[in-house]
Amino acid sequence: MDRNLNAVKNKKLRATPYHHGALREALIAAAETELVERGIEGFSLRSVARRAGVSPAAPAHHFGDTRGLRTAVAITAFEDFARALEDADDVAPRDVEGRVRAQCVAYIGFAIANSARFDLMWRIALLDSDSPKFVAAADAAFAVLQRAVGGQGFGPTDASDRLPSPAAVACWSMIHGFTRLALDGSFGVGIDAARAAADKLLPAVLEHLEI
Repeated sequence: MDRNLNAVKNKKLRATPYHHGALREALIAAAETELVERGIEGFSLRSVARRAGVSPAAPAHHFGDTRGLRTAVAITAFEDFARALEDADDVAPRDVEGRVRAQCVAYIGFAIANSARFDLMWRIALLDSDSPKFVAAADAAFAVLQRAVGGQGFGPTDASDRLPSPAAVACWSMIHGFTRLALDGSFGVGIDAARAAADKLLPAVLEHLEI
């Protein structure tokens, strides 16, 4: 009897481990794991709560619904994506071609290493794409590339001034298209095949960029 009572007590303790203020971050981390294992449309607030070891009401309190939780995951993904592009830009040659090439390599590298999160970032219909935080995070990532080709980027608040430069769009279209083809298995099935395609084909693809 005492053993069973202790087991119940221990279960309750494990179910609420995040009273120290990091619950939101823990839920996002749990959602990212669910995303990898179940796919974009395969996880729910309840399954994320179960994985994080908290009550089913906890994700709803922080994110409202599944769309809100997906959006929070996408925001963190865009923030990490922007950092990857910025890190590549920081060590790239300072000419435009060198900066763009370095960012393109970082772009596909991030996508291969974070394929589930990368997929979610572009599934606008499943996200709250009007969220100011989402817009700011997405714009910040694109602005890294835009600055490399000579533009000044664009801010999330003035819709009349959100047109990117054609050169930036051309670079983005080419590398995103290559990345999507690689992740979708056009160069072979699986992440290893995508990585091999990037190593073998990406340098030649980038030669066709006219900046």
